Amino acid sequence: MSLQPAPTFQPDPREIILASSSPRRRELLARFGYKFRVVEPDSHAECGICSRETPPELVARMAWQKAANVIEKVDSGLVLACDTVAECVAIVLGKPENRDHAKQMLRRLRGRKHSVYSGVCLWDKVTSNRLIRVDVSHLWMEPITDDQLETYLDTEQWVGKAGAFGFQDGPNWIRLETGSESNVVGLPMELLQTMLAELPTNRLAIETYGNRE
Repeated sequence: MSLQPAPTFQPDPREIILASSSPRRRELLARFGYKFRVVEPDSHAECGICSRETPPELVARMAWQKAANVIEKVDSGLVLACDTVAECVAIVLGKPENRDHAKQMLRRLRGRKHSVYSGVCLWDKVTSNRLIRVDVSHLWMEPITDDQLETYLDTEQWVGKAGAFGFQDGPNWIRLETGSESNVVGLPMELLQTMLAELPTNRLAIETYGNRE
C-alpha cells in the first residue's frame, strides 16, 4: 500500500469522524474509499509542543489531544485524529509559520537524513475503546542550492506541511528511504488499516512502527 490502495483493498465499513482540518488527510481517506465526515478540533487542542518529549511521545499526545477534544462534540462514532512532525538532528519541525520559517526548516534539512513521525488515535465514542500508535518514515533531502530553495518557496507548496515540504507534490530532491509514503503525507494508511482491525480489543497502547535507525 502506498498513496493508492491495492486493487484488493477493502476499507473498514464504519464511518470515521476525522478530527482534522488537513485536506491531505481528507484526500487520503477518500482515495482509499473510507466513509468519513470532518469535525475539526478546537485550535487549543492543536497546540502544545513540549521540549522534553521525544517525537513519538509528542505526536502520540497530540493525536490523543485532538481526539479527546472532538470526542466531546459527538454523540457516537469512531473518531480519528493524527499529528505529524518531521525531526532532524534531534530538532522537531512542525508546520512553518511563514516563508522565513519554512526557509529555515529546509536549510536545516538539506543534505541530511530526517524522519517523519505520525501519531494516530482511534477512539470509539460508544464503547470508549481507544488505540494510539506512532508510525515513522526515514527520508533524505538532497543538498539543493539557495536558488532551488527560493524557487520552491515561491510555489507556496510548503504551506501547512510539517517540515515545510509536501512529499506528495513530488519534489525531486526528497527521497523516501524506509517507511510509509502516506505517513510522510500525514496519515499512515497501512497503520490505520491495522488499527481499525484491532480496535475492538479495548486497549490503549503507544507503539512506534516502521524502520528505526
